[in-house]
Amino acid sequence: MSRGFIYLASQSPRRRQLLEQLGVPYELLLPEPGEDSEALEEVHAGEAPARYVRRVTGLKLDAAVARMQRRGLPAAPVLCSDTTVAMGRTIYGKPADGRDAARMLRELSGHTHRVLTALAVQAGRRRAEALSDSRVSFAPLSAADIRAYVATGEPMGKAGAYAVQGRAAAHIRRIDGSYTGIMGLPLHETALLLKGLGLRW
Repeated sequence: MSRGFIYLASQSPRRRQLLEQLGVPYELLLPEPGEDSEALEEVHAGEAPARYVRRVTGLKLDAAVARMQRRGLPAAPVLCSDTTVAMGRTIYGKPADGRDAARMLRELSGHTHRVLTALAVQAGRRRAEALSDSRVSFAPLSAADIRAYVATGEPMGKAGAYAVQGRAAAHIRRIDGSYTGIMGLPLHETALLLKGLGLRW
């Protein structure tokens, strides 16, 4: 096993916090101004949620590895992750605006949905992948509940228009699965992938 650091190719502060919780040394490998990382998240017609989140994570990892090489950075494992919310085959990405966030929350209200987080690590030519699949059950949300939550701004930039670690927790009745996976980086699976590639910290 080798000691060292990894590159985290994510703009999410939550993923940084979770990786720090594991104690893994990392450096950020963020997109350049000209890169359209949001375009990678486009959903293909009829695409199943698990297939979608795995595909997007793979595309993000490909882009990050190319970015590392293009910049001439020291070689190190690269970690990417992507999270999506789904109910049935309907995929709930990041809301476009407050109205879109309110629509998503109305549809999730009183129901159980899935939160899928895919992660992938590449070290040299070796690539390892994992998928965390959890269930979240929302209590019924009133129109006032939704308006108040959207007004906080917290839903923006979040898959499914909510953050489990934020104010939305007041409306979550039950969680089955990985809490850190719902946040955006399942720590158990992350540790297994990194150890499997020979890293220790």
